[in-house]
Amino acid sequence: MVKRLDEPIDHVGWDLWQAAAAWQRRFQADMVATGHSWFAEARAGVLAHLDRTGTRQSDLAARMGISKQAIQQFIDGLVADGIVERRADPTDARARWVVLTARGRKVHADADRIKRAIEAEWRKRLGKSAFAALRRALQDVGRAQ
Repeated sequence: MVKRLDEPIDHVGWDLWQAAAAWQRRFQADMVATGHSWFAEARAGVLAHLDRTGTRQSDLAARMGISKQAIQQFIDGLVADGIVERRADPTDARARWVVLTARGRKVHADADRIKRAIEAEWRKRLGKSAFAALRRALQDVGRAQ
């Protein structure tokens, strides 16, 4: 039997992608339901790359693999919403640090709470030992790359 080219192959990457996408959809929906409506927008991705003590704006662009213009727009939106603020870099007059505001720290606290709740649900669904095995397997695969 000849495989058609438009039929996707069955592979672990697809399973990983689907699981990650399901987790992301749930996380995003819960963040929006918690009152962070902007979390459904691309700019919310900045927070995943922002160190809790702050990060240089140019480093954020590099971490996210986006242009300086794109990170500028994302940060402008987050500044307008009071999530982050820009601060001068004491070592480089041209550089800016992006740091969380009090409201941004609340967003992180909400995100941490939601992540723990999703994890608890997955642990309950899979069972403690299967969930622990999943975590170990994912960590092992992640370290191998």
